[in-house]
Amino acid sequence: MPEPTDKLWGGRFSRPPARITEQINNSLAYDRRLWREDIDGSVAHAEMLTEVGILTSTEGRAIVDGLVSIRNGLADGSLVLDEAAEDIHTAIELLLRAKIGPAAGRLHIARSRNDQVTTDLRLYLKREATVLDERLRLFEEALIDAAEREITTAMPGLTHLQHAQPVLLSHHLLAYVWMFERDRGRLRDWFDRADELPLGSGALAGTTFPIDPELVAAKLGFARVAANSMDAVSDRDYVIELASAASLMMVHCSRLGEELVLWSSPDVGYVEMDDAVTTGSSIMPQKKNPDVAELARGKAGRVFGHLMALLTTMKGLPLTYNKDMQEDKEAIFDVLDTLDVVIPALELAVRTAVFDRKRMAESLKGDFSNATDLADALTAQGMSFRDAHERVGRLVRNTIERDLALEDLSPEEIATLIPEGDALAGLDLSPEGCIARRITASGTSRVSVQRQIDQARARLSIGLGSTVL
Repeated sequence: MPEPTDKLWGGRFSRPPARITEQINNSLAYDRRLWREDIDGSVAHAEMLTEVGILTSTEGRAIVDGLVSIRNGLADGSLVLDEAAEDIHTAIELLLRAKIGPAAGRLHIARSRNDQVTTDLRLYLKREATVLDERLRLFEEALIDAAEREITTAMPGLTHLQHAQPVLLSHHLLAYVWMFERDRGRLRDWFDRADELPLGSGALAGTTFPIDPELVAAKLGFARVAANSMDAVSDRDYVIELASAASLMMVHCSRLGEELVLWSSPDVGYVEMDDAVTTGSSIMPQKKNPDVAELARGKAGRVFGHLMALLTTMKGLPLTYNKDMQEDKEAIFDVLDTLDVVIPALELAVRTAVFDRKRMAESLKGDFSNATDLADALTAQGMSFRDAHERVGRLVRNTIERDLALEDLSPEEIATLIPEGDALAGLDLSPEGCIARRITASGTSRVSVQRQIDQARARLSIGLGSTVL
């Protein structure tokens, strides 16, 4: 019999690969994090092979017991992976061979690394997506809590970075809640599509052995078995789709980070960032830099880059498996690692932020963000909105030229330029008055915002695998 090697292949070759080939080919440095999933998949596969009679009960028991022992040893540190192994599958099989002998070679019946690796990766990403969903849920909760605390705080709402209309700070914070809620919805959609077992597809064409993939799917918690073996081993849509969903998460994190950076600047001064989420300068003693917010913004490009790399890798590959696909892991692992720090860091920033209500109120004085309310009031009296817009625009220009604000004008002064505006005399043009009139369900009135808070809290309990009506 041929001597066992440290590779899962070799009979076809007369000499080993060059060292540089091993350097470019070996993936244990990063796919080692799949060790739990690799063992779990192998345990389920061995149990299935035993139950359908391909393995004897003695063989099956030895393999499963050996794998469980390896899992425990790797978990407690009493076992280590062979760093010379080509990949995590090889490393685990070498440990199994050392533990139970030649019977370890029976484990790979009816299985290829092609269907094995994508099974491992799906298991890993499903688990990580569950963790990510919980991180997003806690982040949303922090934003909702802040919105509830600031339910009476008025601030300028902006378009084009110019003061537009007064809004509640709560309303502004809740906008991010709904962004991240969409992100959680995309995770739920992704989970449903990714919840498919490729194992049983073999290298590409299936297997000649009478296996039971449905049994393996049940053991591993997959909703279904892949319908087409060629698609199953060559599909990386689930990796790209998760990277895409993560990219949108980072868009939202970056936008919030940008606003925290702006709001915490002395020129704006809307928020004081806690010491826990800021750093200082090595030369300027007075500095308090919003590093967490800046890095949330900066790391977005890193995630976008991984998405582009994955798309570029897959776009030209013929069916089925190609070694190019090994590049999927470093990309998606770094995407998840990035989110794993950015989201909790931003959550802490929001939970510890102190908003300057007085500064926000001062910034609303004389900013003409109440002009739309004047136009709306004229329209409510029967004037066309276009005419009302024109008249209020002239009034704003006249008021600016006199270095006044709309709320400074008497009814008589308003009537000089808008004779039709007699009923405007009692109109409350304060930020609070303008906010209170925005009573649409999605609007910024306190009643509307409280309803949005209640709706957002109700959705926090929806997790992956939930049915959303």
